[in-house]
Amino acid sequence: MLGLPFKVITSPAEEILDESLEPAKAATELAMQKVNCVRELCAEEEAPLIFGADTIVVLNGKIYGKPSDREHAGQMLTELQGKTHEVITGIALYNGRHGSIESCSVCSTVSFAPMSEEEIEWYLNSGEWDGAAGSYQIQGLASCFITGINGSFSSIVGLPVREFYKMLKKTGYVFL
Repeated sequence: MLGLPFKVITSPAEEILDESLEPAKAATELAMQKVNCVRELCAEEEAPLIFGADTIVVLNGKIYGKPSDREHAGQMLTELQGKTHEVITGIALYNGRHGSIESCSVCSTVSFAPMSEEEIEWYLNSGEWDGAAGSYQIQGLASCFITGINGSFSSIVGLPVREFYKMLKKTGYVFL
């Protein structure tokens, strides 16, 4: 996308969602966990820039992370259907040259249409819920149940492109 040389490393550590934190801070903390996990795996010279991102869903103050199983995913979708909720993506960028970490979160809202039990079952059968905050992927089959969004679509998908670009520019990365 940006022509950056990179190596993809998925975080082997289990994500620990601290629900006692304010939601935006919780999302940022998850992104920081990923960055710190990769920092432990890489020598400083191997990773001058390490980026992490994570997304949570929030409805009435309750944080919805990734579902533990199909039943849990069904419970989440049942609670979200017919309502508007927040989607918060936290991002963190470690600059190995300076030993600094910058982070932020982006909040958007998503409105779901009411869903019947059959529609929820159909979506669960797709498997798209697996590994997805709030048990859905807006860019996939769940899009047929979305009645509106307010904010950043790329952030809802899981990578707030504008904020990531701004962070990279601050590091002195040349794009032109």
